[in-house]
Amino acid sequence: MSRSTSLAKSHKVSHVRNKGRFRFRFGIRLKLLALSIFLFAIPWLGYQYVWELESYLRIGQEQTMVGTARAVATALHERPTLFDTQSAYLTDVKPGTDLYAHKIHDPIRLDGKLDDWLDYQHLSLEYGPAHLLDYLNDSDDYQRSSLHFRHMVGQFGEYLYAMFEVTDENVLLRAKNSLRVDRNDYLQIAMTGPDGSFKRYVVAPQEAGWVNAYLLSESVDSMRPVSLETQIQGRWLNTANGYNIELRFPLAMMSSKIAFAITDVDDPQTRQIRYRIGTANPNKSDALGTVLVPSPEIENIIKGLKYSNARVWVIDKHKRVLARSGGIHKSVGLSSSAYSSNGDQQASWWQSIEQEWLLPLYYQILTKPPADFIDDLQDAYALQGQDIDQALTGTSASLWRLSPDNKAVILSAAHPIFIDERVMGAVVVEQTTNGIRTLRNLALEKLFHVILAVMGLGTLALFLFASRISFRIRKLRNQTEAAIDQHGKIIGTIPSATAGDEIGDLANTFNIVLGKLGQYNAYLQNMSARLSHELRTPVAIVKSSLENLQLSQQTDEDAQYIERAQLGIKRLSTILNNMSEATRLEQAVQSNEREEFTVNALLSGYVEGYRMTYASHKFVYTNEAGDVLLLGSSDLFGQMLDKIIANALEFSPEHSLIAIKLRQHASKHLLTIENDGPPLPNDMEGKLFDSMVSVRPEHATSQPHLGLGLFIAKAIAQFHGGDIQIENRTLETGEHLGVRVSLLF
Repeated sequence: MSRSTSLAKSHKVSHVRNKGRFRFRFGIRLKLLALSIFLFAIPWLGYQYVWELESYLRIGQEQTMVGTARAVATALHERPTLFDTQSAYLTDVKPGTDLYAHKIHDPIRLDGKLDDWLDYQHLSLEYGPAHLLDYLNDSDDYQRSSLHFRHMVGQFGEYLYAMFEVTDENVLLRAKNSLRVDRNDYLQIAMTGPDGSFKRYVVAPQEAGWVNAYLLSESVDSMRPVSLETQIQGRWLNTANGYNIELRFPLAMMSSKIAFAITDVDDPQTRQIRYRIGTANPNKSDALGTVLVPSPEIENIIKGLKYSNARVWVIDKHKRVLARSGGIHKSVGLSSSAYSSNGDQQASWWQSIEQEWLLPLYYQILTKPPADFIDDLQDAYALQGQDIDQALTGTSASLWRLSPDNKAVILSAAHPIFIDERVMGAVVVEQTTNGIRTLRNLALEKLFHVILAVMGLGTLALFLFASRISFRIRKLRNQTEAAIDQHGKIIGTIPSATAGDEIGDLANTFNIVLGKLGQYNAYLQNMSARLSHELRTPVAIVKSSLENLQLSQQTDEDAQYIERAQLGIKRLSTILNNMSEATRLEQAVQSNEREEFTVNALLSGYVEGYRMTYASHKFVYTNEAGDVLLLGSSDLFGQMLDKIIANALEFSPEHSLIAIKLRQHASKHLLTIENDGPPLPNDMEGKLFDSMVSVRPEHATSQPHLGLGLFIAKAIAQFHGGDIQIENRTLETGEHLGVRVSLLF
């Protein structure tokens, strides 16, 4: 084979090997990365999908609300009788003058204590210096502590209720024998009747308690009572700061214009009027304000919408509430049946796990729609908002807003009401997004179930995948270790892998590498025998030629060169003999039959022979194990002892002790050979049994040493199932004592 062909094949093998290594390094990582990305992509996509779904649901809810407002407005179009002609058609509304009759949920007990008005006190209006009537002459010295009052009107059934909480530092009632009603503190009422007539009334009791009103004469300049009006009834109650008045009269008495005024008289002698404060001037029919009473006809039309989980408002063009129905606190989402199965049925194991473990965990992140949020428009009599402003211009609109406590998102939709092609009001429909949030939570619950399942299955799949890879890698490692013994010899091969992945490629590559290494090791093992065989003939020729030259006539200089050549040939012959000996020993170990022999008897005989042969050293043998039988070869065991003793004799000084001891060590036997030789290098203790390793200094001896003695000893020890080691002997102080060879078998 040419050199270029060999290099090409080597390059090809290297390329294939690098390619397999690249696939092994990056292929598994890419698979794991792809699986990880897949696992994380599923929950992220699902979460994004749920949020996208919620946005579409909100758009759908918005369209539904606008459609509901349009449908209600359609029922109110072109029906002018539903709107109060005196209040709804006003060009302008003046707060304080134009009143709103709030819807009262329960009838008022006329006791003057104002307890029944506590739920509505935030809707009352304050009347003070800004409401002084303009025809009084002594208003310049007005003091708020002298007279002011809080007032509101409400409607329940067919009655209009009114309350006055008057602050007056000096309450002066009508004298018992007085026929006049204007020389004391009094309440004056002015209204227009259903027929449009202007009527005035006064409440001026002689004492606190039950009161009725007096009808005044038609002359606006006169305060003369004409008759008792029993339909206006109520109670006057004196308080520490003034007095309270509660009144009730039928809505049928009036149309929509009304005015109330409180007159203050403080001086009991002169009985002159000091202040008069009112909602409007009760003595001028054209100065009266209006009172807007929620329309029962409109309320009847929208009454059925209270079951729609929404709140419906009908307002006039001044944004005042004409009617309302329903509430937004009821739209809290789906009922509990959406979360669980029929309550009469026993919950399954999955439902128990879901309710007790999963849902509490999910709702650490999710939030349930609250039903206890603050509704700032619950008792509103006027509405504000961009959607309403746009609806009153003739275009439907919607608006999203947060509740004051930021707990709920409220959607309102407004649609105009047309009468004679003019916008006379609007329908406003409100609803929270709690239903959508509930649906979102349900979707996220299912999504979290899927995420847990996918993550669990994915984790299990990754675990099994990693376990399979780990198993195959461990198997490949074990096969590789089994193919090479502890001395580095190739004793087996790796089975060819059928799998086409990276690990299969790696196993096949290892198989190819081990095959090539086996061939190379076989070549190295046979090289010594081949060299020994091939070199013996030229060595013999050179040796015989030198001997012939030595017999011929020669000068002193030639004799010196011939002697040096003979020494070199002798060393070369020794080297060849040693190499042949190692080869023959390995072959003998492989082919030798095992037989049982007594170790202690063999040791005793060999030690006795060493004493006679090597008189320059002292040999001591100690047997603490008794008779020990070993299955193997006594000849080979003796050769091992010869190699170890020869090594000890070479390194230990003359007349030193070489101690040989056999003793029991757990379930095995331990043979130690100690001498007083120099210490071994620290990095060479584990390498002295390898082939071609020696610690002898160069040119220290005349005989060549290839480092095969201990290598042969180790091979024989392994043949007998033993483990041989060499180490330094030291004291605890670190003082060196010598070298110990240990054989455990």
